[in-house]
Amino acid sequence: MKFFADTADTAEIRELAATGLLDGVTTNPSLIHKSGRKFVEVVKEICAITPGPVSAEVVAMDHETMMREANVLRAIADNVCIKVPLTVDGLKTCKALTSEGTLVNVTLCFSANQALLAAKAGASFISPFVGRWDDIGTDGMSLIADIRQIYDNYDFGTEILVASVRHPIHVLEAAKIGADVMTAPPAVINKLFDHPLTAKGLESFAADWAKTGQTIG
Repeated sequence: MKFFADTADTAEIRELAATGLLDGVTTNPSLIHKSGRKFVEVVKEICAITPGPVSAEVVAMDHETMMREANVLRAIADNVCIKVPLTVDGLKTCKALTSEGTLVNVTLCFSANQALLAAKAGASFISPFVGRWDDIGTDGMSLIADIRQIYDNYDFGTEILVASVRHPIHVLEAAKIGADVMTAPPAVINKLFDHPLTAKGLESFAADWAKTGQTIG
């Protein structure tokens, strides 16, 4: 499963890239606003950090303006992936862009039927939001399982990009179901390293090593 970082914080992205775990980045208008920086400037810097897909979202609601914004965004770098909403105009834009060889991430997916539509429109990625499903008392991971089954039934090439990931259990369940990608804030990705037995083992090794009075190198 590919790991994307869901952030516009370039310092955090550099840290993750250094681990070798980073396969791409997703951004959205809210994350750009949080960064306090100019949209195009941030996307350009992120694209220089990772060779993987970097999702940059259009903000228009109509097809014609979406295409105009997409042309600006995809000119930033070869690894820009245009993010569009799961609407009629969004899927029109998706079809037009993917027909020209541009990667497209269809976002704000909340049903398997919507995911089916996005795949038929040629989406490179579909982004179902599991955390927001959980917020309304529904099992978000069941949506991922339904999409996986449908895509496998028809051999769609669209990759399932699990979004709105809130904690490590979401990552684990997505991997077990067979999602292609998950995107999460760096804080969630960093939690995957944590285990009390790992910490306890390191503490024990360090204490025993100190008793030897030795150094390496």
